[in-house]
Amino acid sequence: MSKVLLEVCCGSADDVIESHKAGADRVELNSDLFHGGLTPTLGELVVAKRETGMKIITMVRPREGGFCYTDAEFATAVEDAKLLLAHGADGLVFGFLHQDGTLDKERTKILADLALGAGKEAVFHRAIDVVPDWRETLDDLIALHITRVLTSGQEPDVSQATATVREMITYAAGRIQILPGAGITARNMERVIAETGCSQIHLAAHRSMTDASVNNNRSIYYGGCLYPAEDRFQIIDQAYIGGMVARLPGKEG
Repeated sequence: MSKVLLEVCCGSADDVIESHKAGADRVELNSDLFHGGLTPTLGELVVAKRETGMKIITMVRPREGGFCYTDAEFATAVEDAKLLLAHGADGLVFGFLHQDGTLDKERTKILADLALGAGKEAVFHRAIDVVPDWRETLDDLIALHITRVLTSGQEPDVSQATATVREMITYAAGRIQILPGAGITARNMERVIAETGCSQIHLAAHRSMTDASVNNNRSIYYGGCLYPAEDRFQIIDQAYIGGMVARLPGKEG
C-alpha cells in the first residue's frame, strides 16, 4: 500500500518539536490556533527549524475573522511572507477571498509567486471550504501553480465529507495536491484515508500542560471575556500522534 504522509498543525516551536519526535512528516506552523491559525513569529520558525530540521510550512494570515483583508493587512502578509521564506520556511500557506467568497486571484498570485520563486511550496488553506464553487476555484489555483490545497470538503469535519474530498482528488487528477484535514482522529483516520483515497492527511492533537506561575492570584485574567484558565496551555500530544503515525499505510516499522 502507498505511503500516506502526515502533516501536523502546530501552534508553537514546542509543537513542532513534539511532532518531530512523534514521527510526523511535515508540519504547518501557526500562532493562535484558537482562531484557526495566524502568522507565527520568526522566532518560533527559527527555533523549530533549528531543533528539528523538518519540513515546515508557515501560515501567512494577518488576522482572524475571514479572508478578505485591508490593503495594510495584505501588505503585512506580503512582508511576513518574505521574512518567513528568508528564515527557513519550506513553504507558505495562505488564502485570499473577495467579499463574495470567490477567490482573489491577484493576491493569491502574489503570495504564490513569492513562495514558488524561492523554490518553496505554495499552499492554499481552508478558505476553499467557503467558496461558492470549489471546482472553479481548483481550476484557478491550478492555473496559478499552487502546490496543494488543505480542505475539509466544505464540511465542519472532513469525516463528514469523504465523498467530496474523493471527488476533489479525482477532479484534480494530479494537477494539484489535495490535503484533507479538520476532525481527523485516531478513531476515524483509517476510514478517512480509505474513503477519500488520499495520500496525505492534516491533523492536530493537543494535551493540556500546567504553568503554576500565576497561582498566587487566581482572580487575575489576562485574556478576553472567555476567561480561560491562566495556568494551562496546550502542546502537541506526542504519544497520540506517534500512535497514529505507526498505523499509517506504508509506514515502515
